[in-house]
Amino acid sequence: MLRRDAGIAVHHPGGFSRREFVRIGALSTLGLAAPALLEAEARGPQRPNRDVNCIMLFLLGGPSQLDTWDMKPDAPAAIRGPFRPIPTNVSGIRISEIFPRMARRADMYSIVRSVYHTAAAVHDTGHQMLQTGRLFADGVEYPHAGCVAHYINGGPAHVLLPRPMGSTGGNLPHGQTAGFLGSRFDPVVPEPDRGGDLRDAIDLTRESDDTRRKYGRNPFGGSCLMARRLVERGTRFVTINMFDTVFNQPSWDCHGSEPFSPIDAYRTLCGPWFDNGYTSLIEELRERGLYESTVVVAMGEFGRSPQINASGGRDHWPHCWSIVLGGGGIKGGQIVGASDEIGAYPSERPATPAEVVATLYTAMGIPLTATLPGPGGPVPIVPGSARPLSELVS
Repeated sequence: MLRRDAGIAVHHPGGFSRREFVRIGALSTLGLAAPALLEAEARGPQRPNRDVNCIMLFLLGGPSQLDTWDMKPDAPAAIRGPFRPIPTNVSGIRISEIFPRMARRADMYSIVRSVYHTAAAVHDTGHQMLQTGRLFADGVEYPHAGCVAHYINGGPAHVLLPRPMGSTGGNLPHGQTAGFLGSRFDPVVPEPDRGGDLRDAIDLTRESDDTRRKYGRNPFGGSCLMARRLVERGTRFVTINMFDTVFNQPSWDCHGSEPFSPIDAYRTLCGPWFDNGYTSLIEELRERGLYESTVVVAMGEFGRSPQINASGGRDHWPHCWSIVLGGGGIKGGQIVGASDEIGAYPSERPATPAEVVATLYTAMGIPLTATLPGPGGPVPIVPGSARPLSELVS
């Protein structure tokens, strides 16, 4: 639903009344107005003990672990794929040649090479689990981590760029709303061509041509630059969808046959877009003194099959894949976990989506003992057994 309040058009996935809009203060001040702020203060012990932001880069389509951050150069050709590994600025860490700039900043992030889940190998289930920590069931939709942070923080609204996820084939929720928390904690999706105080944050014409070129003049690079500007101006959680569908456009969903992408799209589009947008983001956050207070996580919903298929691509593979985390006090320059010799299954330190989300909350200072007002009573923000990855956060 599109509403116009405070002089700016905002696409709000759940929709809300003007009264609700004013109560959350999502745009005019980038803060939370009195009723919700008092509600958050009343939660007292649940409030964060650290002022840490988060930028979540969601790599829709599911990047291949073997062609990005967990390459297997000694495996047979039908497994290792077309790309070669290159060294990084951290001894012993090698990543794909499609990320040359990222390779020069490996000390700034860590790679988790052993993420997995056991649900159906469809995009939507991965979207749900990686962004909420849970698989939806019985009609219950759990809130996105950014919406939880908004609820717990009592601060600025979660911002979603450049638009919500579209169809990825499963016809299931993607986990990008506030779910049972209610629509007033949904993310806001700003439109850059409308008025209001938020316009300054998302107006890229205020940046130099050199900066815009460095990030990449494409939707992902522009969104990364907007995210930096939003965090500078007080936004606490930003989610970026690198793509919004896997059909009839390049994406990480490299099945190799139409309507999906060929694996060569990793070299020609996906890799360069990510390399420039991500690397520029973390570099500028550090230059501006914001990286230590801003977690940046880059992840997809699953990995890709080790065996290259008959179309020259790779298929869905939730059994093992890699994600990247840094900033916000997360320890950089390391590899966490490992996959087997063909990148098919974790061989060391398996990590679940719930543990990934628990790691984000811990890095942000949100206590894992916090609860949410679920439809049947209080709900822990992560499943009770989920613990953060201790290798990344203390």
